[in-house]
Amino acid sequence: MGPYRDYDDGPAGPEYIQDSRQDRMTAPDDRSAGQRAADERDLATNDTTMPADGLGGAQGSEGTAEGGAVYEAQGADAATEALRQELEAQRDRYLRLAAEYDNFRKRTLRERAEAGTRAQADLVLSLLDPLDDLDRFAHVDPATTDAATVIQGVEMVRRKLAGVLTAAGLEAINPQDAPFDPALQEAMTTVPASTPEEDHTVAQVYQLGYSFGGQLLRPARVVVRQWQE
Repeated sequence: MGPYRDYDDGPAGPEYIQDSRQDRMTAPDDRSAGQRAADERDLATNDTTMPADGLGGAQGSEGTAEGGAVYEAQGADAATEALRQELEAQRDRYLRLAAEYDNFRKRTLRERAEAGTRAQADLVLSLLDPLDDLDRFAHVDPATTDAATVIQGVEMVRRKLAGVLTAAGLEAINPQDAPFDPALQEAMTTVPASTPEEDHTVAQVYQLGYSFGGQLLRPARVVVRQWQE
């Protein structure tokens, strides 16, 4: 549309009426000088406060960013504190386990030593009876005791002593006429075998061997037969 929006057919002919904006621009100002000055001051004040409002918005954004950074820092501190507490708990648990293991090790060594001492004490206690018998035979009167009685007494003590040691786990190795076993026997010398079947068999035992709990204490010292064609 043009600057004219309407017309009126009157007796003087059509009269164009201008737009209200143009009317306001061309209309006479009936305000006093004081009122116009006050209005201009209001306009100046509004123009001045507009940038201030924009600055306030920027400051608000900066405040929000700073608040978010502070929140993130607090969250990181809380996570660090939680990790520190967990580390301390793990350290305390490790120290307790180390102390418990050390106590267990010391207790095991002490109990093992005590068990060995008790076993030795039991063995020594069982040897006291044969020792008493030997002590009695050591104080016999040779003028009133014949040799046969002494021999019988010694044999009795030997059997008693052997019984005590056998009960404790001692085993005698007597390989008379058995095949020669170098793991349990030690050949002192050889003698000719009468038949091929006697080759590498024990002809004589010089000294008995002994084992204790399946462990060889001393090999038997023997004479071995050897077949010669």
